[in-house]
Amino acid sequence: MPNIIKNKKIFYLCVYCGASDNCNPIYSDAAVELGQLIGTQKLGLVYGGGRLGLMGLVANATLSHGGRVVGFIPQHLDGREGAHTGLSELYVVDTMHTRKMNMANYADMFVVMPGGFGTLDEFFEIFTWKQLNLHNKPIVLVNINGYWDTLLALIHHIIDEKFAKEDHRHIFQCVNSVEELIKCVNNYQAQDSKAQIR
Repeated sequence: MPNIIKNKKIFYLCVYCGASDNCNPIYSDAAVELGQLIGTQKLGLVYGGGRLGLMGLVANATLSHGGRVVGFIPQHLDGREGAHTGLSELYVVDTMHTRKMNMANYADMFVVMPGGFGTLDEFFEIFTWKQLNLHNKPIVLVNINGYWDTLLALIHHIIDEKFAKEDHRHIFQCVNSVEELIKCVNNYQAQDSKAQIR
């Protein structure tokens, strides 16, 4: 794999979201809105490199509004998710672990949109890494249409039952719209989030 050099002038959002084309249009609309705002705000998108579902929608909207998009997709998913060949940069990597590590290191902020089990896997991994002080980058859960309400209830239940500490409630932020997310981004950009994942 080629040496990956990040453009440090761009603030990159790592977006985790679903690859399904069959979801409620409210989630598709939110993905398009997110991509439009990433592009118009002159931000960058780093994501899983696919062209399907919300992943493809946010990437296409970012590109069409002048944003830079970097994708990482493992070889075994190229046929299943369909690598997006129109990105600013696309890296086909060897494993899921390599994919997620590169996405995490490229990111300045993690954004969790509605998605399936893969999105949950990505969220809990980056949540746990922050819990273990492996990074200090912000994580924002975008709770469109109350999609993540049951997940939030589970997280609070885990803490209430003492399987996690009280301050772990504050490892991530939760917003209810893309507009609120962009406010989080604008409030955070002045801070240093360039550290690599340990």
